[in-house]
Amino acid sequence: MYPKKQLAQLVISACKHYSITTVVISPGSRNAPLTVGFFNIKEFETLSIVDERCAAFFAMGIAQQTQKPVVIVCTSGSALLNYYPAIAEAFYSKIPLIVISADRPKHLIDIGDGQTIRQENVFQNHILYSANLIEDDKLLEENSNLITAAIETSISKKGPVHINVPFNEPIYETVEKLEEYVFKKINFQANTIAKSIDYDSFASIWNSSDRKLVLIGVNYPSEKLQEVLNKYSDDTSVLVFTETTSNINHPKFVHSIDNLISKLEEKGYKKLQPDILLTLGGMIVSKRIKQFLRKYQPKHHWHVDELTKMDTYFCLSEFIPKKPEIFLEKLRRKIKFVKSDYQSIWLSENTERINKHKKFMKDAAYSDLKVFEKILETIPSFSQIQVSNSSIIRYMQLFKINTTATVFCNRGTSGIDGSTSTAIGAAFATKEQTVFITGDLSFFYDSNALWNTNVPSDFRIILVNNAGGGIFKIIPGPKSTNALSYFETSHNLTAKYLAKMYDFEYCFASDAIELDKKLESFYEKSDRPKILEICTPSDKNNVVLQQYFKSL
Repeated sequence: MYPKKQLAQLVISACKHYSITTVVISPGSRNAPLTVGFFNIKEFETLSIVDERCAAFFAMGIAQQTQKPVVIVCTSGSALLNYYPAIAEAFYSKIPLIVISADRPKHLIDIGDGQTIRQENVFQNHILYSANLIEDDKLLEENSNLITAAIETSISKKGPVHINVPFNEPIYETVEKLEEYVFKKINFQANTIAKSIDYDSFASIWNSSDRKLVLIGVNYPSEKLQEVLNKYSDDTSVLVFTETTSNINHPKFVHSIDNLISKLEEKGYKKLQPDILLTLGGMIVSKRIKQFLRKYQPKHHWHVDELTKMDTYFCLSEFIPKKPEIFLEKLRRKIKFVKSDYQSIWLSENTERINKHKKFMKDAAYSDLKVFEKILETIPSFSQIQVSNSSIIRYMQLFKINTTATVFCNRGTSGIDGSTSTAIGAAFATKEQTVFITGDLSFFYDSNALWNTNVPSDFRIILVNNAGGGIFKIIPGPKSTNALSYFETSHNLTAKYLAKMYDFEYCFASDAIELDKKLESFYEKSDRPKILEICTPSDKNNVVLQQYFKSL
């Protein structure tokens, strides 16, 4: 049973041609030709998610882990707009998504027909390519070229594309045969002039500098990158800062940037100011490091990324469009180690800060901070950790993470809107146990994420419930106003009944002793996914955190 619509057959055949295997479909009528087609072809794994916003983030979580495009399909009208938050996140996080929307034909738009909006180019500010098809059998080649360009763009440039497919009625007619179509490959490389890299010039600057800072943001785990960075660790003029989401670890790398650079005086900042700043990966969480590098700018800032140029610190001197591991390996062959005390000074300072961290945490009061220490001590080795935004990812940055774990967070737009859905998609796509650590606002905002029949039984949610947006008590601005309640959004909600409704195993803790007890069995095998809700004192969390940074 295949759709009779030629346009539907063409889109589906193209996805099959490009070996796309996962299709997330949200219910609707206008998208019936696409739904029927994808469902009846064995090469596709079709998954049904009702809420389009959740569906898009769920698909993004799958694509995040597989590093391959995932298709999302919806009906016409406002359904499509619910994809936008995930599309923006995928755009900035470089995650391949293929958005296929059914649409009404043009003559039905803006005349008062139901479930009809202006869908063409609706994502134009955050999309890599928009293919607006026309339902006309005479335009087979034109439509085919548009579809091909969209899919190849998503694959080669790693991001979201949109294919808008208008269907006239009737839309439920089927045939017994799927037509075979030929798709012409578009050679993107032929249209791109590759920039030659003068490694001798880079090496000359490198060899004449005795303070080099390597800063690594969001990064998909890479053994090759880890290996080549390890080789730089013996260079005493090189200091490496890694964020939790970098998935890079080494005893000589600084993993908690804020712990090290907070409370430095002017003299300390000038001593840390690098001659060369080499940045790798995506978004940086630490506001402190961004403020530092914008004020104490390096002489040279090189950003290395295969696709994206980022001038985060307003001093970019060179964008190097290469895979970081390739650039670093070729550069390494031409450089020499420079004798310097840059690394030793800051690693020594970092050791002092780590000791102060341990001393404070030993007697720290029960709070968000103490809860994170307990959580991170118990997460099983080789887990995948998914993290929500706001204060949760910031707390994570203060602790050393088990080096066998991988860590992911939606830092493209840093929103709270789809963290749970993304985590479930990632859990669905990986064999490792996934532990999702989230705040209460993120969790309740995306509670429809649990309305999903594809949640693995070993999926674990740790919900840190501090009864509001804790981040707004941490940052200084909101407290200076008389409208704090509109920032913090206090509440008395609990996940207990959501867990019951969606058939999650549920447990609760509100003090350190209870938390220790619940964590003992939380990760054990079960026939249902689990939620551990941890309540923390809203009036103490920010006080403890302030004391913590003061102690450093």
